[in-house]
Amino acid sequence: MKLNYYPSFRFAPAAKDNMQVRFACSPQEDKSFDTAQLRDNFLVGAPAAGNLQLVYTHFDRVIIGSLSATSKAVTLPNPDELKAEFFLERREIGIINTGGKGVVTADGVKYELDKLDCLYLGKGTKNVSFVSADKKTPAFFYMLSAPAHHAYPNKKMSKAKSTIVNLGDPSTSNERTIYKYIHNDGIKSCQLVMGLTLLKPGSVWNSVPPHTHTRRMEVYYYFDVPEGQRVFHFMGQPQETRHLVMANNEAVISAPWSMHFGCGTSNYGFIWGMAGENKEFTDMDVKPVPTLH
Repeated sequence: MKLNYYPSFRFAPAAKDNMQVRFACSPQEDKSFDTAQLRDNFLVGAPAAGNLQLVYTHFDRVIIGSLSATSKAVTLPNPDELKAEFFLERREIGIINTGGKGVVTADGVKYELDKLDCLYLGKGTKNVSFVSADKKTPAFFYMLSAPAHHAYPNKKMSKAKSTIVNLGDPSTSNERTIYKYIHNDGIKSCQLVMGLTLLKPGSVWNSVPPHTHTRRMEVYYYFDVPEGQRVFHFMGQPQETRHLVMANNEAVISAPWSMHFGCGTSNYGFIWGMAGENKEFTDMDVKPVPTLH
């Protein structure tokens, strides 16, 4: 499998079945980026149908995967960059379905995933494939993979079985429900933390108050963004704020030094995932709204 490297200030879309590699950017570089450079370095676009898109970021060596599945099974590849016998030889992966019913097969075991079900596959899982259960309502698999030092059991969790937290208030347009799947009190992992947030109708702000956590990076994936609507994702240092305009099924890489919060032109959902030094969901350095520039 051919690998292409795209350092800061240069970008090209990954060809089918290739993994794109992105190197880490510092806050100093970020200050000088124009809109195109911000998107090239931090935004992960939606994949074409049937194409498993993989982006390797050097922020905590996380791999972001997305697949608009069809009735033809797609196998998790083993990119040359990993220098491994198979993708999960030294990695773990979390998978959440945001589309119609799909099936993930891991070492011969089939896991049926309804919308917003989560599947964790641990280190040592050799053969993984994805397929939609019904081509008329395709599944959309979003996944995050991080390096792993221990083999935790493969496990599926439904939205109803997740840890559910209600936050926010209609008066501040940020009433939302958080669903935690892979975390200290949920599905066990080495360093991966993963879950999702659904905003109530009439609410548009996510992750307020803004915060950073230099002990781990994060990735946001936005879904159920209605046609014709967008999410404005804010990033950068608190006194050097930037933004990206996000469409449905797009993800954004959040560096450890960067804030991550957003506002939509409609309510929406987003999957959050983290990897790094710890797995404490509440480990964050809050940046109050009045301090932002």
